[in-house]
This record gives sequence, C-alpha cells and structure tokens, in this order.
Amino acid sequence: MFTSVLIANRGEIAVRIVQACRALGLRTVAVHSQADGDAMHVCMADQALCIGPAAAARSYLDPTALLFAAEVSGAGAIHPGYGFLSENAGFAQRVEEAGLRFIGPSASCIRTMGDKVAAKRAMRAAGVPCVPGPDERLPDDPAAVSAIAQDIGYPVIVKAAGGGGGRGMRVVEDAASLHAALAQTREEARRAFGNAEVYLEKFLGHPRHIEIQVLADAHGQALWLGSRDCSLQRRHQKVMEEAPAPQVDAAELARIGARCVAACRQIGYCGVGTFEFLVQDGAFYFIEMNTRLQVEHPVTEMTTGIDIVQQQIRVARGERLAITQAEVRTEGHAIECRINAEDATRFTPSPGLITRWRLPAGDGVRVDTHAFEGYRVPPHYDSLIAKLIVHGATRDEAIARMRRALDEMVVEGIATNLPLHRRLMREAGVVAGAADIHHLERWLRGTAVHAAAPQEALQT
Repeated sequence: MFTSVLIANRGEIAVRIVQACRALGLRTVAVHSQADGDAMHVCMADQALCIGPAAAARSYLDPTALLFAAEVSGAGAIHPGYGFLSENAGFAQRVEEAGLRFIGPSASCIRTMGDKVAAKRAMRAAGVPCVPGPDERLPDDPAAVSAIAQDIGYPVIVKAAGGGGGRGMRVVEDAASLHAALAQTREEARRAFGNAEVYLEKFLGHPRHIEIQVLADAHGQALWLGSRDCSLQRRHQKVMEEAPAPQVDAAELARIGARCVAACRQIGYCGVGTFEFLVQDGAFYFIEMNTRLQVEHPVTEMTTGIDIVQQQIRVARGERLAITQAEVRTEGHAIECRINAEDATRFTPSPGLITRWRLPAGDGVRVDTHAFEGYRVPPHYDSLIAKLIVHGATRDEAIARMRRALDEMVVEGIATNLPLHRRLMREAGVVAGAADIHHLERWLRGTAVHAAAPQEALQT
C-alpha cells in the first residue's frame, strides 16, 4: 500500500496523474528534463526532481535516472503514463526488482502482449477473434513465406512482431511485391524496435478501428467499460476519438467485451488496458492490446462516470474493484479532439511561445492540458498540447458541443490543428459516424487536390 507516486512522464498526462493522486490522498513526485523545469506538472507535484537534459533518451527514457529519483524521493510506486517507458517490460521488471510498484500490469504481461505474435496466440486461446493469418513469425525461407501469403490471400500486410505506433508495417498487393516489402519491414523493425521478426496478416480494405477498455484487479475480477471508435487517423496516428463506437451491434459488442474480460483473467492481467480491433462488415478482428493508459481514456470516463486513472492506481495498491460488470453503464456520447502544436495543413511541428490561450467552457466540456498563456512549447517532445473532450446526451448533441467548443478555443503564438478539427466536425462522413481508418487520409488528399485546382475547373 504505497503512499507516494513518482510520475515518469510529462505533459497533460502527468497533470492528470497528479490530480488523480491528490484525490486519493497520495503524495506525488514529478520528474522533469531541463526543458520542462517550469512545466505545469512540476509546479503541481509535492516534490520535483530534474533527471536530465531535454533529450528524452537522457531523461524520460532513462530507467536508471527514474529509479534513482524514486529512491531519493522515497516514492513507493512509479506511474509511467503513456508513451515513453509505459509498455517497456524491462523497465517494469526493474521497478519490481527495486521493490517498487509499477502502476500497470506485470512485466510478463507487458512482454506477452507487446509481442504481436504472442499476443495473437494468447487471444485466440481466449476465444478473441483475430485477423486471418498464422500466429507465428515468418520463416527465412522465401518459398515458405510465399506459400503463407498465398494461403492468406492478397492483399496482405507485413507487420513487425515488436512494432507499435503505426511503424513497422507494409501493405503488399501481390506476390511480386512481397519479398521487397519483407526486407524493408524487417530492416525498419530492427532499427526501430531492436527486433527484426515480422509476421503476415490479411489486409482489410475498409475497417473501422474499435477499442474496448478493460480494467482488472489482482483478485481475478475484470470489467470492460464500453467501446471507442478511433478510426480518424493519419499515418496510423489517432486524431479524434469517440465513445461509444457508433453503428456497432450491441449484442456482438457485448460478446467481444466478455471475451476480452476472459482473456484478462487467463493471462493474469492487472491494471487498465485496451483491446484494439479492426471491424469490417460487422466482424471484429483483434490486432493488439495496449497495456497502459490510453490517450483517449477521457471519452470512456465521460460516458461511464468511472475515473479510470484513479481505478488504475487503486488496483495497483491491491484494492479490489468496487464495481461489477452489471453496474457499468454507458450514458450519452463523448468526443475527444487531440489539439496539437502543428501546422493544420502540412502537419509540421510548431513549437514556440503561446501568447494567447483561451479555453472553452460550459456544460459537458472538459479540457485536459498542461499548457497555458506564456507557456513555451518545447521542440523535443510530442506535439500534443491539449485534449478537448465534450459529452452530450446524444451523438448529435456531442457534435454540436464540440463545434462550439472548437470555435471558442483560442491559441495564438504557435500554429495548431484547431482549423482541421473545425472542418472535420462538419465533414459528412464524420458526422454520419461511418468513417473507416482510411477516411481521413482520403479526405485530406481530396481537399489538397481541390485547393490546388484552378478556379475555372472548380466552377465547371
């Protein structure tokens, strides 16, 4: 039963963890790089320690520095947030070996679910449907690989076994392209993840990205907390999320949710996690499990009324879940827009000084952020500066509230993607709730062509 938590992260998620710890009466220790000395989470925490220079590799990604900070501060647990070391099994193991509590699943669970091939194998064993393809790494023999691809049926997708974040994958349309794609993906995987092993799956042409949030304790209890639709993506990076996922059969969703819960019990999972699926023509296909808190967790909090971060900390302290599956209710609809410090058309980062900062307010509006007027967005980290979340009784009401909130939000001094979100909230496919994972990139290509066309052509 730890009483203090070291937050091994930065930005809005570090602020969110400080708030959750305060609500539970826990002491907080913030770590920060030299670039984040005046960051909001540093000012909010009970204690703050500088752990290195601006480069993440020498600060937030340095396990030795983090563990030393925990030792000198007397922290009993480490919360990794998301990104950085949150899904690093080696770091989780070192935390455990140091006699501290890692606020997340065990190192063995992270290791199993972090290996995409092992994860598929475990999910099939638990009855969770997976994308067609063998639960094994590809052999070195080119003829054997060709036979596997032929058996799956083209198009296929090559994926890195240890991949994530949209990296380490390539679509292969025909046999002639297979071996070049394999070589490229293996090299990318080796460089990015230190693991050159890859596998093959069937490529789905128009799926939606649907998630199921789970919460499990150390006493064999597990819950699923409804669904999220995260289909609006650019280069495999999510731009907007909503809960619950629209136009999904409730009975099928409940069946899949129950399978996810069974899988948690089977692998001895403890903590929060997210099962990610591709859904096409009503069928669910498991692709991976995120063994950490997700960026988009607020939409689930808004629709269920459950503070997921507090629950994550509670189960890490050994507490039993205080709610049952029957008590989990999804009410209304929530939408989240990720507000990034980036150009809305070229998607290039836009670090710098925020000279004006006005946040929207009103019924059903929430903003998770670490930024403020006078804050200098550093160039060293992810460009996320805020998450704008709204909740309404219906999806139409949530869309209307998001439109109004986006119009009210003002950020000056740096470029942001607010203009993109304002356009998306009025785009027909988004409003209809029918967008697949390729929708945003198709729409962006179309608007780029439209903007570049001669005025005469537009008139004809």
